[in-house]
Amino acid sequence: MCVRNNEQLSSAHVGEKMIRSLARLFVVPTLFCSFGFAQNAWTPKEINDMRDIRDAALSSDYGYQELSYLTDSIGPRLTGSAQYNAAADYVAAEMRKLGLEVTLEKATVPHWVRRNESGELVTYPGQANHFPQKIVLTALGHSVGTPADGVTAEVVVVNNSDELHALGDKVQGKIVLFNAKYDDRLRDAGYSFDAYGDAVRYRGIGPAEAAKLGAVGALVRSVGSADYRLPHTGLTLVDPKGKNVPAAAVSAEDADLLARLTKRGPVQMKLVLNTEMLEPVTGYNVIADLKGSEHPDEYVIVSGHLDSWDLGTGAIDDGAGVAIAMQAVETIHRLNLHPKRTIRFVAWVDEEGGISGALQYAKDYPAAKHFGTIESDTGAGHPIGYITDSSDEAFKVLAPIAPLLEEMGVVVNRTGEEAGADISPLSWAGVPGFAPLMDSRKYFDYHHTAADTLDKVDPKELRENGALVGVLAYGLANCAKTLPRIAKPVPDWMK
Repeated sequence: MCVRNNEQLSSAHVGEKMIRSLARLFVVPTLFCSFGFAQNAWTPKEINDMRDIRDAALSSDYGYQELSYLTDSIGPRLTGSAQYNAAADYVAAEMRKLGLEVTLEKATVPHWVRRNESGELVTYPGQANHFPQKIVLTALGHSVGTPADGVTAEVVVVNNSDELHALGDKVQGKIVLFNAKYDDRLRDAGYSFDAYGDAVRYRGIGPAEAAKLGAVGALVRSVGSADYRLPHTGLTLVDPKGKNVPAAAVSAEDADLLARLTKRGPVQMKLVLNTEMLEPVTGYNVIADLKGSEHPDEYVIVSGHLDSWDLGTGAIDDGAGVAIAMQAVETIHRLNLHPKRTIRFVAWVDEEGGISGALQYAKDYPAAKHFGTIESDTGAGHPIGYITDSSDEAFKVLAPIAPLLEEMGVVVNRTGEEAGADISPLSWAGVPGFAPLMDSRKYFDYHHTAADTLDKVDPKELRENGALVGVLAYGLANCAKTLPRIAKPVPDWMK
């Protein structure tokens, strides 16, 4: 799942050698120009072609049918799993049916497995007849496991890192619950990802911080809205050289329960997480090229990530993004249109586990050969606009296509935000990145939960996103003007 600003990701599988090699890749020109400065970015025919792409995508269920197969027939697609490989083979075969040039790009990816998991309160204030009480939880991605018979310890609750460090030695031998709440008011104001970013840091670094203080386990309040006693999984930071503790997400209701009970007296909890990090395996980015007619070695990427967490079937995160990208290239191909630059479809591997697929791509394909990138990784809600990590100058260049998009409600433009986790290595090098700006008010109701299933996707809204991405991809592939290339600093989690 894409995070706009500050989600913590694991760097356990990104070595110093890779960082140094990536740094060399990020030395690129400040502007990309193939056609030179032109008075008009597109010919009248190209504008009409984009209108045809929009209308054809809005009337096609191709993307929804592809998403249905990925979620219903293949199911969850955890990085390193047989299901992921089946999905990669399927998507590759579907792209070959369109006559695209397909490559399965190898990348070394983590192979983490989740088996059984449980939590229960064994002693707590007011307990009747020694009855234990179930806690609804799920292991965080890449978490180490507990011993086979679990770990039993007293629970302490903190709301933030300051409260954790204020406890100091009192954390030793305890299970720490980080009870940071997702801000529904931010969500309701249209800032779902800002609310997520504020809370998710504790999922990312909280367990490692607790481990340094001697904790024997860590829990985080599930990062999401709409509390239906659903635990939300997601990646946690694992220190390859230091101490790590078993880490799980508890439902919001159970986090509140623990907070109430611990105020009344000691609470003892038994935590069982049967998880294991196996040896890394080979995963695959699925790459499919719709070759450019004039500049086949220059690329515009349309993409989503094919991997998902294993609780649901990965419909909104991010089967929908893959389906949107498939819809875009299928529509352009079906209309027998020939972009000047190559439109490159990519289904990324391992977005959820640390973007190892995207990092491999950045090593294999020079950033300087890319005119622009698009990633859909925020669900499948109605697109109200699109964002770029470039500048307002990009929107000025793209202004002639705005009327085509406004007719279907795409009216908002934002700059300066991360367009997508997988395209970020190219963005660091200055390649302009773009993404649909969707109605995400319900996205974090289901994100990383067992409820991330096909029924959460509205076919009409999926078509709208396919139309937006198709128009944007074809527009970038034929754009006769330059776009600003603004290199960005490599974020701290990559260092």
